Amino acid sequence: MSISKNSQRPFTVIVEGNIGSGKTTFLQHFNKFDDICVLAEPIELWRNCNGHNLLGLLYEDRKKWSFTFQSYVQLTMLEQHTKLTDRPIKLMERSIYSARYCFVEKMKQDGLLSHASAAVLDKHFEWVKEYANVGVDLIVYLRTSPHVVYERMMLRNRAEEKSVSLEYLQALHQIHEDWLYHKTIFSVAAPVLVLNANLDKSVIHEEYMKCEPQILNRTLTVHT
Repeated sequence: MSISKNSQRPFTVIVEGNIGSGKTTFLQHFNKFDDICVLAEPIELWRNCNGHNLLGLLYEDRKKWSFTFQSYVQLTMLEQHTKLTDRPIKLMERSIYSARYCFVEKMKQDGLLSHASAAVLDKHFEWVKEYANVGVDLIVYLRTSPHVVYERMMLRNRAEEKSVSLEYLQALHQIHEDWLYHKTIFSVAAPVLVLNANLDKSVIHEEYMKCEPQILNRTLTVHT
């Protein structure tokens, strides 16, 4: 890991989207390319922090565990951003940006964080942005309907997600929309490529192929 902002980093792409938007499938599509270092969301770390399932605890009691969970998310996402690779391209599932702009923001809206806890998370996030090597070159937004991702979530039946409601997904969708599509809240760290991620798995790879020139050629200009 190289946290210094001055250290060299690969062309970095982050894939963002709601729960169930197909981020894992997107990563699998690009995992076949030798030039790309693919980093999945570190869910297993969240399920086992020295024996504690922080993700499970969060879904059991959001009020009690939101600050603890999100503090660990920020740490693990920082590790993802700064993880060394000899490959020229790094493709990450989510980022320290969506951790703050989407999930911490939703916790704030829901009153799950005290003002002091929110201030600590914000101070840490601002420090990371200022001093750590977390730059991004391209954002891929897997745009979905909340109803579609709710159905997908029910089908995959992850234990920690049983308490996630359609209303929660709708609110999270709106935050993603305002951040990456309308660009009316928060800063956007890189050009955004928007994909229709409502498509079925049988045809979604055609949509993913639209990203290949920008990612493989490390192209910064995006036409949406």
